[in-house]
Amino acid sequence: MQKLAEICVRRPVFATMLILSLTVVGLFSYNSLGVDLFPKIDLPTITVTVINQGASPQEIETEITDKVEGAVNTISGIDELRSTSVEGVSQVFITFLLEKNPDVAAQEVRNKVDLIVNDLPITAEQPIVQKLDTDAAPVVRIAVSAPRSAREVTDVADKKIKQLIESINGVGEVTIIGGRTREIQVWVDPDKLRAFNVTVAQVADAVRAQNMELPGGRVDEGTRELTVRTMGRIVSPAEFNDLVVGSRGSYSVKLSDIGYAEDGVEEPRTEARLNGEPAVTLVVSKQSGQNTVARRGRC
Repeated sequence: MQKLAEICVRRPVFATMLILSLTVVGLFSYNSLGVDLFPKIDLPTITVTVINQGASPQEIETEITDKVEGAVNTISGIDELRSTSVEGVSQVFITFLLEKNPDVAAQEVRNKVDLIVNDLPITAEQPIVQKLDTDAAPVVRIAVSAPRSAREVTDVADKKIKQLIESINGVGEVTIIGGRTREIQVWVDPDKLRAFNVTVAQVADAVRAQNMELPGGRVDEGTRELTVRTMGRIVSPAEFNDLVVGSRGSYSVKLSDIGYAEDGVEEPRTEARLNGEPAVTLVVSKQSGQNTVARRGRC
């Protein structure tokens, strides 16, 4: 530093140009300067989430959480291992030592979890292994409310707003909270089930097997090749009532004999409100490493 000071005193023009160059570089860099709430850091924390709808916390603990913990516990460098088991959801949090590479840790956890996938309940969904990324936190919350049904508001928020926001450069994920998407619900009468000797599992299997589209291969016709597929998807909710769910002797038991199908909405699991009124909230998360305040596009 002393040598630099001597040069600047002897050569004032050099000192002036040095300061001007730093000023120009700073002005050009100002526009690309990122602004964020927290600095970008990579914490070696991995989360394993397994969803099994309808399972009790006790079942989640014994059938899923314990098996995941036992599998990942053999990985080296673990600093803390904790878990949460609630109705239908199992979450295991693995915190590694700071010197552990987060990408390597995530891959090791993923490899261990893949070994126990076949040991999990059949009804459980595929395990989700995520690396904690503080830089991809939500940056904007948009509330949508209207004097319409929850299903209509959800449809507008999903197709008119969410899809446009997702196409903006820099947006990583848009999550809907408080939405009520369309769902075909099948209601059955327990007394009628017993009368026809039909179980709920048979009804679920029948609905699943008779409401699907499968590829049928191809047909060669001279120089032409045609693709064949089975059109088994039910279009109208009323057609569910004609599905055969079992038999009693020579009589085919239909869904209408034991219950009915209804064009409704999914069971509410989240809720959002705007000024005390029901609403749908869109939580916008940015892509990791992107500038939070930069203008990336227009809806």
